[in-house]
Amino acid sequence: MTISSRKLKDETKAQKVKIRPVIIKDTLEYQVSEFVGRKVLHTNYTQKDVKKRIEKYMEEEFKQAQITRTDSLATILSSKSGTCTCKYKKAKEIKAQKELSHNRTKKYIIQEGTPVGFMIDLGVMTPDGRIVRTRYDKFRQINRFLEFIEDILPRLDKDKEQTIIDFGCGKSYLTFAMYYYLKELKGYNIRVIGLDLKEDVIEHCNELRTKYGYDRLDFYVGDIATYKDVDSVDMVVTLHACDTATDYALAKAVAWGAKVILSVPCCQHEANRTISSTLLSPVMDYGILKERMSAIITDAARANMLKARGYDTQILEFIDMEHTPKNLLIRAVKTGKTDEKAEKQAEDMQKALGIELTISKLL
Repeated sequence: MTISSRKLKDETKAQKVKIRPVIIKDTLEYQVSEFVGRKVLHTNYTQKDVKKRIEKYMEEEFKQAQITRTDSLATILSSKSGTCTCKYKKAKEIKAQKELSHNRTKKYIIQEGTPVGFMIDLGVMTPDGRIVRTRYDKFRQINRFLEFIEDILPRLDKDKEQTIIDFGCGKSYLTFAMYYYLKELKGYNIRVIGLDLKEDVIEHCNELRTKYGYDRLDFYVGDIATYKDVDSVDMVVTLHACDTATDYALAKAVAWGAKVILSVPCCQHEANRTISSTLLSPVMDYGILKERMSAIITDAARANMLKARGYDTQILEFIDMEHTPKNLLIRAVKTGKTDEKAEKQAEDMQKALGIELTISKLL
């Protein structure tokens, strides 16, 4: 349901309201999203309470509401006196409109056309929910990342608080998106901790967190390798942690017993500096090929070492905003089933290439 067209103009009040059903802890509730300027305020109501809220909206504040069903579209119009009339369109009448947009509209988790506060402040969306043309790749990246999280939802316990650490969070596009998706859209009880080494970035992220009332999201200046403020972590995210910083993050995740690890490695300089192979000299003689080979070898070793420590590990394609080859994501889900063969393969590969990678030393 979308409620719009205020009876009296007031920029300090909601200009539009969207209402949708959500399941929170196996209970049907209704999420009311009020669009106030650049902010989106979310409140969940029971069925009884949301009816009262809708009545108040239509009697006192708004002129129009649209209710979309599978077989019809209802439009409710409210007069100045509060009297409401309703018009219906049957499915056949609206089918043609749906078909027109079907082929060109991709189903994203965060949809274009629905303003989301942090997306606006981070420059991805305009206040009316349109994607900024030059930031469309970032919009796609955010949604692709949420798809990876959607796949591992069964691994997260919805009945108790889940702790998630994001190391190298930077401007935190994906950290905010992850919190919004898990907490606001899916109703998970989570605590998210963002870590980064840049003080100014962390300060800005905390300002946004306070602005949107994300009380279980905190940002700190720190390195995951030395972070000790939690005893256990359910999920670790590390995106574009440079060179061996990824290895320290993976090792910390394993030490915490994290159920899920999502890692996008970056700048695998370690292997590139030390790799040596006569057999591969046709590759090693070309800088860009050597760099890519080093990245592949390093990520393969990381994936195998995670397998050896009891994780079901995949290497998947990710959307990278810098348009570089660094667009792979390591997704590891804890099973507890160790794989000694995987560790030996990683060791044999390194011996053959004359390298000893940090990931093998740490794990």
